Amino acid sequence: MLKKISILFLFCLALCACSSSEDNLNTTTDTFDRGALLTHIADNIIIPSYQDFKSKMDALKASGTSFTTTPNQTTLQTLRADWLAAYKEWQHVEMFNIGKAEDLQYHFYMNVFPLTVADVEANISSGSYDLNSVNNQDAQGFPALDYLLYGIASNDTDILDKYTTDANATNYKNYVTDVLTQMSSLTDQVLTDWTNSYRNIFINNSGNTATSALNKLVNDFIFYYEKGLRANKFGIPAGVFSSNPLPEKVEAFYNQNISKELALEALIAVQDVFVGEFKGNSFANSSSFKDYLNNLDRTDLANSITTQLNVAKTQINSLNTNFYSQVNTDNSKMLKSYDELQKVVVLLKVDMLQAFNINVDYVDADGD
Repeated sequence: MLKKISILFLFCLALCACSSSEDNLNTTTDTFDRGALLTHIADNIIIPSYQDFKSKMDALKASGTSFTTTPNQTTLQTLRADWLAAYKEWQHVEMFNIGKAEDLQYHFYMNVFPLTVADVEANISSGSYDLNSVNNQDAQGFPALDYLLYGIASNDTDILDKYTTDANATNYKNYVTDVLTQMSSLTDQVLTDWTNSYRNIFINNSGNTATSALNKLVNDFIFYYEKGLRANKFGIPAGVFSSNPLPEKVEAFYNQNISKELALEALIAVQDVFVGEFKGNSFANSSSFKDYLNNLDRTDLANSITTQLNVAKTQINSLNTNFYSQVNTDNSKMLKSYDELQKVVVLLKVDMLQAFNINVDYVDADGD
């Protein structure tokens, strides 16, 4: 009997020792300076990104004025070039759906695609519309300009006719002007809020609660990666969430040759935020999500995320510049790109959030 009790006692001691050992292995004291991370991201990434985007938007609006005043091949080409420059810059700010951007539903007025052409044409035909209405979110922004500059006719001569000799020429020009005014106004509001007051609110809200700045920022970052980049640019056109591919749902459907360019720009923006860089430029004594993971002794995870993002980029670089053509000619490569991007979702949404002790604050509704 004493022998049985001794064995049981030793077994309990061993079990307690194992439990204690596991607790020590799974617990890392979080001493990371979240305020320093928020300060770096605000001052060296978010605000400069919005400033660059505003500069591109100002140029786009000015070239829009030149075009609507004198519609010709030269002003059309200049407007197109400025549209692309601004569209690429937009990829660097779309993920920051926080503060005034969240209040205004900023990204919904800037880049909802696919465009509802019927709504655009109805607005132009009537000459009466409210671009502040949620019903017109899919009839404005970059996708509307994509249609108005490339899709309203089959060639440049006929496109220019829409702005010169067409019965609705004045309304077409007015719509270009109104769309650009809306985009510019919203951008000014978001940037002004960051530089006037929200920057301090943001960096001082460094706690770990559902509404704290870092928790919301990390969630927005992952949500954008998962939905805005992985799903919208790749998964939906490739047919991941439908019974058949939907190539007409690619970004920049009317100027399809830039769909890959925009997607790569978006991925670069994501990579920059993760490592704490601004368009490839690093900073002394900076702070990033990657640094945070390293501080938590999760260098393995930080390296896995960095490596897999590069793997995804390599796969995307192998695609046709035109995603519409890619889906129609060899969709397997689009699906492969989606798969490589999806591998990062698990690393970010499960492993990184667990490491940061942050809960997901959005509902995953795409069935993946």
